Amino acid sequence: MKKLLITAITMFFAVSAHAADVKIGYVDMNRALNESDRGIKAVGVLEGIVQAKQSVIAEKENKIKELDMEIAKQSSVLNPQALKDKKNEREKLTKEYQRMVQDSQDEVKKKQDEFMNDIINDIRVTVSDIARERGYTAIFEKFSAGLVYFSEKEDLTDLVIKQFNTVTKKEAPASK
Repeated sequence: MKKLLITAITMFFAVSAHAADVKIGYVDMNRALNESDRGIKAVGVLEGIVQAKQSVIAEKENKIKELDMEIAKQSSVLNPQALKDKKNEREKLTKEYQRMVQDSQDEVKKKQDEFMNDIINDIRVTVSDIARERGYTAIFEKFSAGLVYFSEKEDLTDLVIKQFNTVTKKEAPASK
């Protein structure tokens, strides 16, 4: 359905080309996101969050390993109830570990989505500004629009990154 819509729009622009100058471009939003200053900074923040969470998770994992070694060493000398208690403790730690891993992954994913959505929305504003300033009829998103081919000269990604970084630096002291 999306490809059909894009094809119809493209055909419309092609037919309209006789009536007026049509200027079409595209942007690789993924690249703009990953190469913009804010995108790079967001990745750094996310990596810091991941590292902090990994160290806490590694601690819990080490406790489980220590308990495993303790159970293995003492299984022959512990009475059945003590052994059962140790195994229950290990099971409890394992559940806590699994919950901690899942919660950490969820939290990082949520934070990543927040960062990326905010940045992408701001990049789209920059794309709209460029389109108006430079008289573009349409600017497509390179991969999500089913774009099969466009000339490299129609790629506005570098311009978008440059202008987005400029706008972001101007806004940084006041809002971001």
